[in-house]
Amino acid sequence: MSDQTSASDANKGDDVRIEVIDRAEDIVEGFNAVAEAFGRQARDAIWTSMNPGWDDVSEGGGRARCAARMVDRWRATTRDRDGNPNTVFLKASVPDPRHPGRRTIAGVAIWAQVSFVKGRGDPPTDDLRRTGVDLDVLHPGDEREQRFVAQCYRSLMKRRVAVAREKAASQEEPPAIFVLDMCAVDPAFQRRGIASRLVRWGLEEARERRGAPECTTEASAMGRLAYAGLGFRGQEEIVYEVDEEFQARDKPPNLFMRTGGNGN
Repeated sequence: MSDQTSASDANKGDDVRIEVIDRAEDIVEGFNAVAEAFGRQARDAIWTSMNPGWDDVSEGGGRARCAARMVDRWRATTRDRDGNPNTVFLKASVPDPRHPGRRTIAGVAIWAQVSFVKGRGDPPTDDLRRTGVDLDVLHPGDEREQRFVAQCYRSLMKRRVAVAREKAASQEEPPAIFVLDMCAVDPAFQRRGIASRLVRWGLEEARERRGAPECTTEASAMGRLAYAGLGFRGQEEIVYEVDEEFQARDKPPNLFMRTGGNGN
């Protein structure tokens, strides 16, 4: 896949454009849409714990630091044996209503090819520290919050890791899954089909250019109906296995969904 390739079906229709992100500046701008969706609208407790200070929009403040971590992840993208990026950051842009003639990023999605077979994707993990997150930097001096976010992440990733292991052991081709790791649309631009466009891009990418690996996702309450309409099937609700002190704490409902193979 060329890094500049946009799936044709995802870009048919109106003035919404789905494109692969190729500039750090777009990651930074796109993080605003992510923050508005997961932080302000959904108040997702796991996301906010992983992005402390997301609502501090001052120069060099918390939101800038969170966006910088996303840029670091984008820059660390690896490639599979065929040269495909194992992580693809997508942007959905629309005409900027505040600045005629310009475009603004309304939504962002991250698709990740994961596999336990060397050269076929990044090996998934349910250990937050192994993803490169330094919990001591994320929540300095707050061991309790470090445990909360690490335990929630482990629970959230449990089925993803298990399915990837099943694929590796089955000897089937390809021995990978293509994961919708994140999909967020700024509330100001929702109900325009943007999330569906971002998802369709990944489904087409899997089917036409990556050998049709099965697609999976951990779907929020808001996203699961749209994903079901695109071919994902719900498997099981995520059960958060956390210490007793966190049992009553708010945790977002997530449903593990998969396409059942063939990338559609």
